[in-house]
Amino acid sequence: MSKRDYYDILEVSKSSTADEIKKAYRKKAIKYHPDKNPDNKEAEEKFKEAAEAYEVLSNPEKKQRYDQFGHAGVDGQAGFGGGGMNMDDIFSHFGDIFGGGSGGGSPFESFFSGGRNSRTRQAVGSNIRIKLKLTLEDVTKGVEKKIKYKKKVVASGVTFDSCNTCGGSGSVTRVQSTFLGQMQTSSPCPTCQGNGKKIKNVPPGADRMGLIIEEVTTSIDIPAGVSDGMQLNVQGRGNEMPGGIAGDLIVLIEEIKHENLERDGNNIVFNLHISFPQAALGCDVEVPTVSGKVRIKIEEGTQSGKVLRLRGKGIPDVNGYKTGDQLVYINVYTPKKLNKEEKEMLNQLLEAENFTPDPTKEKGFFDKMKDFFN
Repeated sequence: MSKRDYYDILEVSKSSTADEIKKAYRKKAIKYHPDKNPDNKEAEEKFKEAAEAYEVLSNPEKKQRYDQFGHAGVDGQAGFGGGGMNMDDIFSHFGDIFGGGSGGGSPFESFFSGGRNSRTRQAVGSNIRIKLKLTLEDVTKGVEKKIKYKKKVVASGVTFDSCNTCGGSGSVTRVQSTFLGQMQTSSPCPTCQGNGKKIKNVPPGADRMGLIIEEVTTSIDIPAGVSDGMQLNVQGRGNEMPGGIAGDLIVLIEEIKHENLERDGNNIVFNLHISFPQAALGCDVEVPTVSGKVRIKIEEGTQSGKVLRLRGKGIPDVNGYKTGDQLVYINVYTPKKLNKEEKEMLNQLLEAENFTPDPTKEKGFFDKMKDFFN
């Protein structure tokens, strides 16, 4: 089942401010909170759906990618998306929405959770960002890439003890005064960062966290239609965290300039240069495409500036909706230097009727463009 539009979920528009988006999410979170709707699967799904929408629309970078590419631009990047929805993760974001402060737990979370705030939060390793260069062929067809990079991994021989501060729960509780009265809230343990464990033994060569740096190789499936500047998120391939979970590998796409072809959105552009005799007499020529060379026919009397369309020879939309075309722009070459015999031949044609321009029979540039796009 396809995902709903994030703006529709929160009932906001693309022009809504960050505060308006936050207020809209707060309203949805209160309405569909599981503790206000016990044993209501529909409400729970709407609660998760609203959290995922807010996680994307509240982040300027993710919002920009979503506005440009839709769900495909943020698939795997929404912290709660991709089927990995975690209620604990959602509640951990409530401090931002309901004013819980840096302590992590908010009065609203405690008010709704009924003891849920005793849960353990796992610490997460840091993300790793790398650049990946792709050819136009890679972008058009999609490709699997094996990437080597260095990351922090837990050294062999690291052992753990239960954290004395939190007793292994991973969270500490505190009591604070709110407009609802005395509220008990929880936050990740500052000693173990929510792991519930502390390092007991660090082997030689590892840092104080029990980590060493290793070069690793991982395979990444690059979907067809990605573009320069797009980021792909590979979960769990970043730096490891002792007793916790690994961060993510964030891959920044860089397109390598093609020797003959240019990208224009989902279309591919090729500038074809032909001689005046070829344009006047017509001919068959070979043109390059991302899938190999193809022969096209140049009709008699082809004018410079004409655009030929090779349907389906472009780049698939990253959302999978359609595939672009290859556009062949015709450029009729005019020589800058002529020898004596060539000049004599052309002088004989100066007064020939068929070589005299007739603007009434030829469409202007804008009329040609209008015909092309219709």
